[in-house]
Amino acid sequence: MTSQNTPIDRKLNRDDLILITGAGGFIAGSLVRYFHDLGYTRIRAVDRKPLPDWYQRVDGVECLCMDLSEKEHAIRAAEGAVEVYNLAADMGGMGFIEHFRVECLRSILVNTHLIDAAWRAGAKRYFFSSSACAYNTGLQKDPNVRALKESDAYPAMSERGYGWEKLISEMFCQEYWAERGLETHIARFHNIYGPNGTWFGGREKAPAAMCRKVLEAVDSGNLAIEIWGDGTQTRSFCFIEDCVLGIDRIMHCDDLIATPINLGSSELISINDLVTMVEEIAGVKLARSYDLGAPKGVAGRNSDNTMIQRILGWEPKTPLRTGMEKTYAWIATQFADRKAGKRVVKD
Repeated sequence: MTSQNTPIDRKLNRDDLILITGAGGFIAGSLVRYFHDLGYTRIRAVDRKPLPDWYQRVDGVECLCMDLSEKEHAIRAAEGAVEVYNLAADMGGMGFIEHFRVECLRSILVNTHLIDAAWRAGAKRYFFSSSACAYNTGLQKDPNVRALKESDAYPAMSERGYGWEKLISEMFCQEYWAERGLETHIARFHNIYGPNGTWFGGREKAPAAMCRKVLEAVDSGNLAIEIWGDGTQTRSFCFIEDCVLGIDRIMHCDDLIATPINLGSSELISINDLVTMVEEIAGVKLARSYDLGAPKGVAGRNSDNTMIQRILGWEPKTPLRTGMEKTYAWIATQFADRKAGKRVVKD
């Protein structure tokens, strides 16, 4: 077992080519910056969004606009890559996941083409970003849910659309290791949030949505907020800085080859309490209403971090309050910029 401060042995040269897909988005864009800031000089960033719409652009990084659900684009993207990080997927918060299941399922094409292209290109390692949505929904019917451990994905009963896409793509990763020898690594993300992410438009997740709603209420003078569901739903939320460090640690751990593992905080909170937290950060109190017919997802979901603690001697550590303060401050700046007519981040 490693410890919290154990250096990461990446077995990478500074000029080895690192491919990061979905790089126009929130998590992958942050991962590009993370590796760039570590001093890696050859990073290829790929996303299907036009370059002006990328959340982050990092100087010195090769940025390509390509749809990786097309086989030839996946082959081009993987050329010469030593490591491949697949974070490309059509996804968003519950409003998107529940209404666009076909689009979520189509992300299977991205992983299918990309993992084969990576294997044919001779990549040493392949990372797949899975999700806690892969877990059996029968275990998530109570807000006081026990934390989900990795084995809880089976017997399989994932969330329709997005969850099943993640589960079948995990299988691809495991079989490419077992049958073809491509070293694969799999992290099940639990609600990643933070600056430089989607905060309006329908794809945003709960932390960003709550920040935006509070800002809108304060700005309009209508001190009220609508909450999807009855507010008793519980979740854990993982800060982006913990996420990218966790990806790095998981990708470069020999004990985690072809082995799905949770990457999330174990700090459980209800949606009602999350709203209260944002109100306290903003210094305001809002009247609450509840839309019981809106998408609300499972009743409760939390990350069991026993496995990641045992194998890596590490787990996400940023307290939710700390991460939410940073997120609110960033969204407040974005909100003001949009009001002033400036271009802002939107998926």
